[in-house]
Amino acid sequence: MTTAPATAAGWQFRKPSVIPGFGLALGFSLAYLTLIILIPLSGLAWRSAALGWSDFWAIAADPRVLKSLQLSFGASLVAAAVNVVFGTVVAWVLVRYRFPGRRILDAMVDLPFALPTAVAGIALTTLYAPRGWIGALLMPLGIKVAYTPLGVVIALIFIGLPFVVRTVQPVMEEIDKEVEEAAATLGASRFQTITRILLPGLAPAIVTGFALAFARAVGEYGSVIFIAGNLPFKTEISPLLIVIKLEEYNYAGATAIAAVMLLISFAMLLVINLLQSWSRKRYG
Repeated sequence: MTTAPATAAGWQFRKPSVIPGFGLALGFSLAYLTLIILIPLSGLAWRSAALGWSDFWAIAADPRVLKSLQLSFGASLVAAAVNVVFGTVVAWVLVRYRFPGRRILDAMVDLPFALPTAVAGIALTTLYAPRGWIGALLMPLGIKVAYTPLGVVIALIFIGLPFVVRTVQPVMEEIDKEVEEAAATLGASRFQTITRILLPGLAPAIVTGFALAFARAVGEYGSVIFIAGNLPFKTEISPLLIVIKLEEYNYAGATAIAAVMLLISFAMLLVINLLQSWSRKRYG
């Protein structure tokens, strides 16, 4: 007969874990996060505060800065939304179907992870330039991709797709096909099966994939600068403007733009995290 775990004052003590204890693991985690994240962000906040509110606002409200922020965050949102749709479809195909070349297609999803961003930017520019393979076909239709905001969106879609696919794919693999078959047996249409059976279970993973793709796109630099053309007030992104300020030894301007990007990114990610929590509570 096994004895119950020892208790004291109504508390039940658990057996020690094989892995390091909570105190050691928490201390290591806090130290690591402090060195890698908190100290750099604190330095950014301290340098921005040293500017003074009037100087900081003058830099942040500059029309060129506002236009670059609008392009960076707007293009990132559009690219993340597109990746949510097509990334979910790609994950569905990889999980639910078996066909020749499936492993090759699965490996191609990770290509943006391994490919240097500058190489990706050059490749996309070559394809979508007015004389490129795809750009030459689109020009007669009046569609110009390279050196336009559309080119920025395409570059961000390219680098963000794997985040959605790899986030949704494991969750989709856990959904049993018998659930779909049972819904079909009960008379549910394909649309009803997708919207009422599959999407509720995939909603938290889809929101997470969207957050990862958006966060990756906001800070992207290498794959965008080649296809964007970097025209001020048109195709100039905020990370490029920060680099330009640094090359001009305008550290105050670069710090102010970076701080604005940090504040906007934090606010948007906070909203996304709230959506994640809501979707987990509702569909979890």
